Amino acid sequence: MSDTIVPDSEHRGLVSALPRPIRNYALLARFDRPIGWWLLFWPCAWGVLLAGGQGRWDLILWLLIGSIAMRGAGCVYNDIVDADLDRQVARTAARPVASGAVSRKAAWAWLLLLCCIGLAVLLQLRWQAQVVALASVAPVAAYPFMKRITWWPQAWLGMVFSWGALVGWVEVDGADDLSRLAVLAALYAGAICWVIGYDTIYALQDREDDALVGIRSSARRMGGHVQSGVSAFYIAAIAFWMLACWLSRPDWLALLALVPVGSHLAWQVLTLATDDGDNALARFRSNRFAGLLMALACWVVGNA
Repeated sequence: MSDTIVPDSEHRGLVSALPRPIRNYALLARFDRPIGWWLLFWPCAWGVLLAGGQGRWDLILWLLIGSIAMRGAGCVYNDIVDADLDRQVARTAARPVASGAVSRKAAWAWLLLLCCIGLAVLLQLRWQAQVVALASVAPVAAYPFMKRITWWPQAWLGMVFSWGALVGWVEVDGADDLSRLAVLAALYAGAICWVIGYDTIYALQDREDDALVGIRSSARRMGGHVQSGVSAFYIAAIAFWMLACWLSRPDWLALLALVPVGSHLAWQVLTLATDDGDNALARFRSNRFAGLLMALACWVVGNA
């Protein structure tokens, strides 16, 4: 099992070329699936750009590095906690810890190394942003257990995966102006709704296996209404983002910046086939582009 490349790997050739021991650690941190760190990174960029940090490319680069490292660390932690469940699900049974390719002790060591990289990024931030970033540790640690106790683990993931918007904003704009914090609150709320939507799409791949092993998800909870449910969350995301843009720049023309990302999310819903795992995976991955479109909107609005 140690040389198995999981079905949804995006870089089979690159990962397969690595020596087997290194490959196992790359797979454990999901380096073969960059979509995860893109989705973690984009809210960071949104916070920086909407706060007016258009010239802070050094900060954006640091946040990208941090997203790669901490997404990897989160995946390692998730696999350590979920090893027993992963063995029972076809798509995840080949994961390094679940398959025995990487021991739990070695996985904890790899997790610590990735956290050290995250610490290096943290030290580049001012203390207020550092406090905000560190406040995410508890929610991140709790996330793997949410699928056991709630039908909406995607909502918890939304809170965690959107946290970078808070960090990026506070690093650029601080946290003293309450009227400005209303902009951030709307941006963050929209990001949470976006995450719930795309992770529900992702969860479509596992509905049958999840039902067998008792894992809960929004995709299972919505049943035959996934398409309308995802649509509702995407509409809510756009509504919150419109509010954020309006509070930041009360100009109807600024709202036009959201048309591309709104159109893309509509395309996802309209072309989603809820009974086709490949279709769901493709729509999920397309949120890398959705994140870019939203970043461009934040750049336009924050550049006022």
